[in-house]
Amino acid sequence: MNHLNINIIANKLVKAFLNNRFISPIPTKYTRNILNAEKLRKLCEQKINRPVIGFKAGGTGIALLKKLKEKEPFIAAIYKNNLLKNNKNVKINKYTLGIELEVCFLIKKSFFKLKKPVTKKNFKKFISHMAPCIEVIGYRQKKNKIKYLGDLSSDFGANFKFVIGKSIKFKNINFDNLKTVIFNTNETQRVEGNTNTVYINPLNSLRFVLNKIKKENINLKKNFYIFTGSTVGVVPILGKGIYTGKVQALGNVSTKII
Repeated sequence: MNHLNINIIANKLVKAFLNNRFISPIPTKYTRNILNAEKLRKLCEQKINRPVIGFKAGGTGIALLKKLKEKEPFIAAIYKNNLLKNNKNVKINKYTLGIELEVCFLIKKSFFKLKKPVTKKNFKKFISHMAPCIEVIGYRQKKNKIKYLGDLSSDFGANFKFVIGKSIKFKNINFDNLKTVIFNTNETQRVEGNTNTVYINPLNSLRFVLNKIKKENINLKKNFYIFTGSTVGVVPILGKGIYTGKVQALGNVSTKII
């Protein structure tokens, strides 16, 4: 891949991200192959001089991965300006793809001192809190479809805004089969889901992200969030108003779409 060309594309995406604007769709050679998409994402993230508060797992639905012929999800950095408190407003645009309901975890900064590989036995001790979360996803490009997993990965993970519900201290509950639901105020739109659709379950998705962080030698030197993926898929936003998500055993989270 031509380094000059990818740098030009990265600059365009970064400018759109920083100025909340939209560019024409980038060439498919940067999205069709997930490795190329990941190179572009990392280059874009290196150019952003804003605080990173965590990371997301994207493309965690097993059915979606099979459809797109991919083997695993991707990760993307989440910036402080894209994180909102419960009940805050989110202004959407015509390139908004939809809304998702997730489980997020707050991870202790001591994780960055871990010298051993991340395993099923050692990663839970680094989890401080957990909470339900709404993610509104959308592009910085003038397109509104997902053809490749790289479409999402290359465009900052397609994360637009995150809204976090009330956090509770982590306890080792069974995440394999927690019921979830997201609906709007008038109940004209209601989608039910389950935590078992998230790359086996949210804890498995969390471990996947932590392994990626270690592999990429990332160190934020502070506590950070991990957003583990949608339990209800990508739900189209059919109307403006209040959307509420509920995750069994964790609680509720709401946002007003304007």
